[in-house]
Amino acid sequence: MKFTANSRRRALEYEKDLVQYWKDNQTFEKSISSRPADNAYVFYDGPPFITGVPHHGTLLSSIVKDAIPRYQTMRGKRVERVWGWDTHGLPAENFVEKKLGITDRHDIGTKVSLEEYITTARSSMIETGDLWESTIDRVGRWVDFKGAYKTMDKDYMESVWWAFKQLYEKGKIYEGEKVLMYDTKWATPLSKAEVTMDAGAYVDVTDPSVYVKFDVIDEPYSMLAWTTTPWTLPGNTALAVNPDLTYVEVAIGDDHLVMAKDLVETVMTDEKHQPLDFVVVGEHTGKSLIGKKYRPLFEDRGDKAHYIWAADYVTTESGTGIVHLAPAYGEEDFALAQMAGIPVVHVLDEFGVYTEGRWQGLEVWNNNKRIAKELHADGVVWKIDYIRHEYPHNPRTGHRLMYRAHPSWFMDIDGQRTEMLEQNTANINWFPDHIKHGRFEKTVQQAPDWNLSRDRFWATAMPVWKGVDADGVEHVKVVGSYAELKELSGVELDDYHRPWVDDIEFEIEGVRRASR
Repeated sequence: MKFTANSRRRALEYEKDLVQYWKDNQTFEKSISSRPADNAYVFYDGPPFITGVPHHGTLLSSIVKDAIPRYQTMRGKRVERVWGWDTHGLPAENFVEKKLGITDRHDIGTKVSLEEYITTARSSMIETGDLWESTIDRVGRWVDFKGAYKTMDKDYMESVWWAFKQLYEKGKIYEGEKVLMYDTKWATPLSKAEVTMDAGAYVDVTDPSVYVKFDVIDEPYSMLAWTTTPWTLPGNTALAVNPDLTYVEVAIGDDHLVMAKDLVETVMTDEKHQPLDFVVVGEHTGKSLIGKKYRPLFEDRGDKAHYIWAADYVTTESGTGIVHLAPAYGEEDFALAQMAGIPVVHVLDEFGVYTEGRWQGLEVWNNNKRIAKELHADGVVWKIDYIRHEYPHNPRTGHRLMYRAHPSWFMDIDGQRTEMLEQNTANINWFPDHIKHGRFEKTVQQAPDWNLSRDRFWATAMPVWKGVDADGVEHVKVVGSYAELKELSGVELDDYHRPWVDDIEFEIEGVRRASR
């Protein structure tokens, strides 16, 4: 047959006809019903956020996902493909807050009641469903939208409670405090994985890096520590040096400054990076500096605070070879503090506002440069450099993140890491094959314990009730079902979201417990 130019129908026309043909003939439904249930292939599809709209990324992954069930269907398997919606969490809350005109998280529970917020969230979670269904049909994917589940569904939320209790009773999850990536605008921690895996999460920013003088008690010199986060200085409780490094004491003007010997030439320059006139007047081993006490920059944080400690992670790759420790705002600082009993001091609230001192009431990111300049004027900061570097941002909000110690519930990844690596080697097939011992294996090897609780308003409530007995001992009860909660409290709800679940209390062996 000879091809005639401009005679072929446009894709927009024939794709609609194909979709309609499949619907009229129930082609997808027959591919399931014509195969026996005992020859099933189960395919679990991670749900998209219902508040979003289909785009290149979601459609590309959707098409790849469709290839697997189609292949198994062609092999004679019964493949039921149920669609799902992720209706909880930060993207959903952002959607609702725009709808309600909320620009400040403090408005929730004050200007807008939590009940109104949750009710609005629930009603808002169906607004983009039709757009998704028509688009998924057009790309040729077969999936059951009519039976779609939503993570806000009562039954789905109960399944989360069941899983949580199972993991808790097996010792797989625990409550603790760790330094997490944290968004102060939305008062929520984020996992490293969701930040590092999203394009555009690391943004180039210009920040002040400061060289800070810490005066050592009963010594004529100051330790010169370098930090790219001057905003953490009010939370300083320790310094760290490498015991294997050699340090020198440098005289310049009225100052005697101690720094790593290998970094002197780099540090002793002016703002234009021209060499300064200085004299080396002494030398110290890293070990000899350990245990010395220095004067606090601000508040005295107690008997265990303001000492010099040993830390192998201190290097001469940059800085001065001396690290200022604010354990509440750094992973390595926090780990050392936990091991050595160094105080962990929070100077910012959950929204990144200073709670004490000369900057009380100021927001951290708007005042980082101001802090550096004021401390320089005070003589506490010896020198300021401005550096251009990549800094993590929340990929969903574009807001700058900080590392912040935060109490949360965690899944114990470290305790299961060996088993996970063994299962990956023995029982999981990867296409392409190199991912098995490449990206995935490396991800498992490096993965921290998984933060489960995210401090959201619109989310499945964690099924944890706590109470304190007469001796001050805390008791925890994890509930695994609505029936169990009714047996304990006598209460049954139509909706187990906050704020209604917050009001449920019960007593066990004389201890009154409230939801947490």
